[in-house]
Amino acid sequence: MLRDVTRAIGEFALIDDGDRVAVAVSGGKDSRALLELLLRHRRRAPYDYELLAIHVDGSEAGLPDMRTELEPWLDGLDVDCHVVPLALPAEEPLPLTCFRCSWNRRKALFIAASDLGCGKLAIGHHADDVAVTTLMNLLFNGELRTMEPRVAFFDDAVTVIRPLICVAEKDLLRLARAAGYPERPSCPWETESRRAHIEAFLRQLGPEQDQVRTNLWRITRRGQAT
Repeated sequence: MLRDVTRAIGEFALIDDGDRVAVAVSGGKDSRALLELLLRHRRRAPYDYELLAIHVDGSEAGLPDMRTELEPWLDGLDVDCHVVPLALPAEEPLPLTCFRCSWNRRKALFIAASDLGCGKLAIGHHADDVAVTTLMNLLFNGELRTMEPRVAFFDDAVTVIRPLICVAEKDLLRLARAAGYPERPSCPWETESRRAHIEAFLRQLGPEQDQVRTNLWRITRRGQAT
């Protein structure tokens, strides 16, 4: 996995010398693995960059409170963590839909990263997320479009990077078991999202799902190369 992360960082120019990188840490296996792999990468890289963690606390909106569990883990890694609230507009109806929750979380992360002087925001999307997003866009939007390894926002003020984009979820699950990551409480609304439905569809393919996910990833990689 570290080789995959190193390859992605080099191939897509995700991190440069002197970067200040904020890592979005939700408490799930993907964001935990992302932070630990970046810490290992930084120790081996021939250049230096800063890492800090940002956690968006959505407990006031009815989401699981991960702070008590995350803080000692981050202390053990010697990583500064900045907790920011999921600040919702007064007119935002509750309960949140999955899309609105994601949109508001992303907004909170962008604001926090900018306020902390971070030009890069690392998010734990992996190769399987890319495949699911590709299929969603094909089915619902009629477009061959997916997550990009890096995307600049606000006139390049903050660039979202995805260092796990070449890592398969099954490998992240193996890491989570080996590292003893606690099971993250389920979001109360995640099973109703389009993404959850597509993931369920892929699981129904049984042993063929790995090949389908790989094919979707290859299609988008070819598209990015053209």
